[in-house]
Amino acid sequence: MKDRLTDALYGLGWATVKKLPEPVAGRLGRRIADTVWKRRGKSVLRLESNLARVVPDASPERLAQLSRAGMRSYMRYWMESFRLPAWSKERMKNGFEPQDVHHLTDALASGRGVVLALPHMGNYDLAGAWVTTKLATPFTTVAERLKPETLYDRFVAYREGLGMEVLPHTGGSAFGTLARRLRVGGLVCLVADRDLSANGVEVKFFGEPTRMPAGPAMLAQQTGALLLPVTLWYDDTPIMKGRVHPPVDVPETGDRTEKTSVMTQALADAFAAGIADHPEDWHMLQRLWLADLEERRP
Repeated sequence: MKDRLTDALYGLGWATVKKLPEPVAGRLGRRIADTVWKRRGKSVLRLESNLARVVPDASPERLAQLSRAGMRSYMRYWMESFRLPAWSKERMKNGFEPQDVHHLTDALASGRGVVLALPHMGNYDLAGAWVTTKLATPFTTVAERLKPETLYDRFVAYREGLGMEVLPHTGGSAFGTLARRLRVGGLVCLVADRDLSANGVEVKFFGEPTRMPAGPAMLAQQTGALLLPVTLWYDDTPIMKGRVHPPVDVPETGDRTEKTSVMTQALADAFAAGIADHPEDWHMLQRLWLADLEERRP
């Protein structure tokens, strides 16, 4: 029953919110965000706990302000995502303004494969829609399998409708498919600030250990693709902003494990720089750091 209700609510969002005028959808999102924030549930408290690492000198009042802004940013992501299927191509092209995009366009023009790695910031679906429309470049990504299966199918259909090839995170075949796309000069986009496998690479992130997925670094090593970190944020305009960071190079020395560790740490550092600049746009409502994950274990 819970799974069916969850699927029905997401279906209602896609069916209803996309029909609302944009200002109305924005106000609705902010109202929902403020209501959830005031209830001080587990997700809001976890967001504040995570933000306390990002802004360690913040007062309780400042953390509360950041978490409220964070929930508003998170709901803006959902309102935009529900509405994206109804956006025109021109709206998608003009809805995102990234800095230093030459790192990406130069690599694509050379025929070299590219891995874009992002944290849970801003709206990566909108950034992806910008890539498929403004740059006219299809790409492949990976999606976490959600429950119920019908909800996962909704997300796959939604992202495929925006021009993305979507592979399931589980099943074991995603890495090989991604590598094949990269070897022929394709583009791969991966959200890479949270390890879902429990076999990720340990990194220091805002001074504390956590794990991040090894996939982006391993793909770059095995295929010769360029690895580019990307961070996203909102400002007071309807246009999302972002930055394509300089490439993470493959170290010249060390074995595969050592190289993967160095590269994943470089990704973490780039993510941290972007998140520190725009902490309210980092939508991390789950446990992330090893200390928090260990607390949950019996």
